[in-house]
Amino acid sequence: MEQPKKPLSRFALAGFGLAVIAALIGLAAGPGTRLGLWPFRTGFGLLSLTGNLGLAAALISLFGQIVTRPTGRVRGFGLAFAGLIIGLACTTVTWRLYQTAQRLPAIHDITTDTENPPQFSALLAVRGMGANSPIYGGPKIAEQQHRAYPDIKPVILDLPAALAFEKVEKTARAMGWKIVASVPPDSRLEATDTTFWFGFTDDIVVRVTPYGAGSRVDARSLSRIGRSDMGTNAKRLRAFLAALAKGDN
Repeated sequence: MEQPKKPLSRFALAGFGLAVIAALIGLAAGPGTRLGLWPFRTGFGLLSLTGNLGLAAALISLFGQIVTRPTGRVRGFGLAFAGLIIGLACTTVTWRLYQTAQRLPAIHDITTDTENPPQFSALLAVRGMGANSPIYGGPKIAEQQHRAYPDIKPVILDLPAALAFEKVEKTARAMGWKIVASVPPDSRLEATDTTFWFGFTDDIVVRVTPYGAGSRVDARSLSRIGRSDMGTNAKRLRAFLAALAKGDN
């Protein structure tokens, strides 16, 4: 005689459902901000909610696994296992973001020359109201940068300034930056770069100056909004300067 089918565990179903909701909220946080559906602070809040919901989903799913074990009276072990994995993934991602924010200084203006940073000109007219100040923060910001990103330094090229500037522009284009101004007489290039997930627009200025028989390249990357850049500007400059030094353009 066929055994009656066990009922589906409410804990397994609830845990899985909550985990899926958490994942969907996390996936929507960035694109929604990028599309202008809500302010960036709301997007960050949604990420925080993702972590909290993910943790709750993982705990409920864990209990669901216990009650749906083979000798239990209800089924849904696989559903509970999936809820546990998805919930833990949501919690882990948001926890790592939180740890990064705690580990790095809350700054958003990174430059290779903290004593005489490259200055913005063309970009000043398009940065918009409410953008972070283009005026460098001075010794306090410089100290935090040097402590967190000691590798962000100028690049010395064995090229005269004119050829070095050509290489700078070529490298910037290869990295996908949007060139806003290229001024060879001033050896100054200004560009913007957009972050992948949230779509934040950051401003960049690169300066080339003679240095002995060669040239010195200084760069600066500034977030338009937000107090902390979570290391984005340093990562951008690091990649640009490395490509410039190696000739990967």
